[in-house]
Amino acid sequence: MTDRTAGSIRARVRAEMIDEIKDVARRQLAANGADLSLRAIARDLDMVSSAIYRYVSNRDELLTALILDAYNSMGEAAEAAGAKVRDRTDYFGRWLAVAHGLRAWAVARPHEYALIYGSPVPGYAATQDTVAPSMRPVVVLGAILDDAHAAGRLVVADLLRPEPVLRPELAQIKDVVAPGISEAVMAQALIAWTEVFGAISFELFGRFNNTITDLEAWFDHQARVMAAFLGLTG
Repeated sequence: MTDRTAGSIRARVRAEMIDEIKDVARRQLAANGADLSLRAIARDLDMVSSAIYRYVSNRDELLTALILDAYNSMGEAAEAAGAKVRDRTDYFGRWLAVAHGLRAWAVARPHEYALIYGSPVPGYAATQDTVAPSMRPVVVLGAILDDAHAAGRLVVADLLRPEPVLRPELAQIKDVVAPGISEAVMAQALIAWTEVFGAISFELFGRFNNTITDLEAWFDHQARVMAAFLGLTG
């Protein structure tokens, strides 16, 4: 019993220390981008530089932890935003709620957004365990399309169908995020999701500076246009 108690205390202290390291690393992201320095983090924590390696083995391990946290946090924001729409048959409202939830998360955490949707970090290769968390927002949006399709409420325009070479990969994607829809609808969904995340990126990275003043209203317009593009009518 004593050993287990001591072990649990050590595990809790270790978890708290790792959280502190990540907090300092996030402040570094805000100040210097993704060029993290374990030595600088240790200095901010009043820790000898060698001691930090008891908690993270290298910069890439810390980056992966930050990326996982960011993806999961954004996924939780998308899920929570979608859940607030009580009428589950309001597919248009669910789409808008999730889109605005994603934007709100990104505006509140721009440096974490930049870490996962900005330029690749030189010398860093994402690990396989980042894939599932990265899909969480897309799964939420895919469920809206799947539900609308099942209810006969997805009115998709007759646009160009994807080339045959694209269909196997589109089929794989839809089987994960929206198995009820066709490959053609999945192609439109990917275009819409690219536009939504692109709109967020344009805003956060200053591409609308001196062009659009009311960024929230502009984002709302873009989200509504993409809902219409997908056949989700309000």
